[in-house]
Amino acid sequence: TAPNSAEAINLLPAVAGASMVGIDKSNQNGQNWVLMCEEFFNRRPAENVYLNHPVTESGDDWWYATMPNVFFYQLYNLYPNTGDFAFQFTSVAKQWLKAVEKMGGSATPWNVPNMNYRGWYLSTMTPYASGVPEPEAAGAIAWLLYNAYVETGNPHYRLGAEWAMEFLSNWNSNPSYELQLPYGVYTAARMNAEIGTTYDIAKLLNWCFDVGPLRQWGAIVENWGGYDCHGLIGEVGSNGYAFAMNTFEHIGALVPLVRYDDRFARALGKWVLNAANAARLFYPKYLPNQNQDSEEWSQQYDPNSYIAHEALRESAFGASPYATGDAISGGWGRTNLALYGSSHVGILGGIIDTTNVEMILQLDVLKTDYFHDAAYPTFLYFNPHAVAQLAEIEVGSGQHDLYDAVSNNFLQTSVSGKTTFAIPADAATLVVVTPAGGAITYDLDKMLIDGVIVDYRSGQAVANYPPRIKSLAAKKPTLLINETTPIYCTATDRNGDGLFYTWQAIGGTITGSGAQIDWVAPASQGNYIVQCFVNDGNGGRDSAAVQIEVVSSINHAPSISALTARPGKIDLGATTELTCTANDPDGDTLSYSWLV
Repeated sequence: TAPNSAEAINLLPAVAGASMVGIDKSNQNGQNWVLMCEEFFNRRPAENVYLNHPVTESGDDWWYATMPNVFFYQLYNLYPNTGDFAFQFTSVAKQWLKAVEKMGGSATPWNVPNMNYRGWYLSTMTPYASGVPEPEAAGAIAWLLYNAYVETGNPHYRLGAEWAMEFLSNWNSNPSYELQLPYGVYTAARMNAEIGTTYDIAKLLNWCFDVGPLRQWGAIVENWGGYDCHGLIGEVGSNGYAFAMNTFEHIGALVPLVRYDDRFARALGKWVLNAANAARLFYPKYLPNQNQDSEEWSQQYDPNSYIAHEALRESAFGASPYATGDAISGGWGRTNLALYGSSHVGILGGIIDTTNVEMILQLDVLKTDYFHDAAYPTFLYFNPHAVAQLAEIEVGSGQHDLYDAVSNNFLQTSVSGKTTFAIPADAATLVVVTPAGGAITYDLDKMLIDGVIVDYRSGQAVANYPPRIKSLAAKKPTLLINETTPIYCTATDRNGDGLFYTWQAIGGTITGSGAQIDWVAPASQGNYIVQCFVNDGNGGRDSAAVQIEVVSSINHAPSISALTARPGKIDLGATTELTCTANDPDGDTLSYSWLV
């Protein structure tokens, strides 16, 4: 009933999901569907991000502003050379970094932003604080900024990701609202593995499934009317309400987490098995007619049941469960069969495959591990049976080894084509298909084969973790001759060791010691490097450098204090005098240009 109300959170995942199952959406039936997605980039100077409609504004609901950008980044990863994608990618990162900084994120000194708002107006860089807050938005923003850092190497994006993630990690109650949290949890696990942060993944991951106070959002762990509905995601409680979109997106966000933290391989493998099974109930042909409200439309126009209902109620009209949605009751649709949720099903199509053993699925861990570093094929298997099972895997031609990142052992060596491996009872394996006989090396916790990481938690003993400098930043990156600026070094140590700081500069004067010093600029102009060396007293060390420019003068922009017209109201063809009142803090002579 609203044909002009196309939504990015529907269309972009449809294009990405189709791509995950092997369809080239950049050239399908002569159409470039990927390029068409650029319609959702709002290129007004006040926005410059993807939003849920082609012409709209950010502000009143955070997830409608963050998630279109998450889905765009997924498309960018799949089709990086499309249209203006390169410009849009960095524009999105710059805007969300600026927002995090406006919320209080800072390195001079280190400060965690306040992100407990309902939404954020990018046009004014101000919060929207009315209604139910969405602190979980910090997770989606961290996902965006960390991927921007991985793709571009710009350390400012990494700082923004850490500020957002520290806000989320420091939160004391379950912030779950809708869709954004699992992306943050995956990002936390990846940052722990790749850059050495220490976020509590167990706490964050439990939030994705436990019922939170903001919206009673979580995982269904019930049998409804004789149907197993375990694993579906939605509103939990009296007459639960599970949603297709959220179930599919949770799976896409969390399956790749096991690559970075295999402690959760069993839990997530078991959950996906249950969720994938229960998700069939969104589709008309898997429920009796009396248990759904749009079966007539489906039987007439979609006899193969490709389009799912938006949601599943625990009970309605005397039936349990009951496939339904919000469109009919909300007056914006004649059926609750919705592309709104169905468009995300390509995630499951891309990740999930069956095996030779009933109820054992093969999950492609790399499929939604966007912007990942070099990796070998990696698959998660969960065995729900009471006895061990032999699962088949196709490893391709050539010789390969099968390594299990859960047990930290090789399951098979020098195999090719179709082979088998054992999965213990009620357990998971995370199988990495590696080159046969590759050279094994270790970097702290990480195990590498031929220089490619195959296990981020290899079980290798680590005597001491070195300290990590999160940030080295000057309060003022540009100084006048003989001017002073504080410089802050923010460092952490995974072992909790006391840290020692050594400072060095060629030129200028360092005063003070410890994590913060003052640097006095010399009497000569130029670019100067200040270095900080941090050690933990146990052989671990890290270092960083910051560049400061010293100049003889700093030009400041003029400001207009008034623009007046006398008279202010005139007839057609009459004349008025316009006066611009401006001043320059440096006392420079001003020139004026006028445009009509």
